[in-house]
Amino acid sequence: MQVLQKTQKIVRYQNHHGEIHYGIVEGEMILQLSSNFSELVNKKIKYDGIKVKYSDVKILEPVAPSKVINFGWTYAEHAKETGGKAYLKEPFLFLKPTSSLIPNKGEFILPSSDLTKQVEMEGEVALVIGKRGKNIKVEEALDYVFGCTIFNDVTARDLTKKDPQFTRGKGFDTFGPLGPWIVTGIDPTNLRIVTTLNGKEVQDGNTNQMSLSIPYLISWISQVMTLEPGDILATGSPSGSCPMQSGDIVSVEVEAIGKLCNYVK
Repeated sequence: MQVLQKTQKIVRYQNHHGEIHYGIVEGEMILQLSSNFSELVNKKIKYDGIKVKYSDVKILEPVAPSKVINFGWTYAEHAKETGGKAYLKEPFLFLKPTSSLIPNKGEFILPSSDLTKQVEMEGEVALVIGKRGKNIKVEEALDYVFGCTIFNDVTARDLTKKDPQFTRGKGFDTFGPLGPWIVTGIDPTNLRIVTTLNGKEVQDGNTNQMSLSIPYLISWISQVMTLEPGDILATGSPSGSCPMQSGDIVSVEVEAIGKLCNYVK
């Protein structure tokens, strides 16, 4: 067993035999691991001695979380454009069901127009929790982050504007693209986020523009619920969210992490 290096890309995938593995991405190849997630977050890795080509396997969501925690209106301009409060004293919180998650290159399905007529994208940085935590201190909060990945908080905007809470508008199946991998050892507080719709840039922001800091968000939510290894904390979207239609391609690119690309069915 070897120690996990500080900065690595960790991917979760299914091979031709239907077996699910974690692996370390190196260029176009994946170094297959026999480690489970618990071993990974404890920075211990076991190599299988097998290499597979990235393009030859089915890429999955990089983690199977117990919960997906979302923070809304953490960017003032996005709050303004969606009818929220530009500067919150406390986070605006909602959850997404794990059934909403799909991987990189997955398709998300537009609900019937009888249900919603305005589905929008929201490119975000997502944190993957690495150890159990309750009542976490702000100054210790980043110690609980195993790594970072990319999230697209797909939203039925007409529903979130009329419902008293966001569960329905945020919770449709496939409304949570996540991936393509987890990157360890990077600072989530200063990452540029660029979202494109059919190749046209629609969002350009940075986590350093957030009105509530990432360490504060981690600490705050841990006062409410215990964080478990693998939990996803989606940190909110910069401005520029806009509607999507069937056939569109949405890409969210975050510096130091990579690109999450999904298709609208």
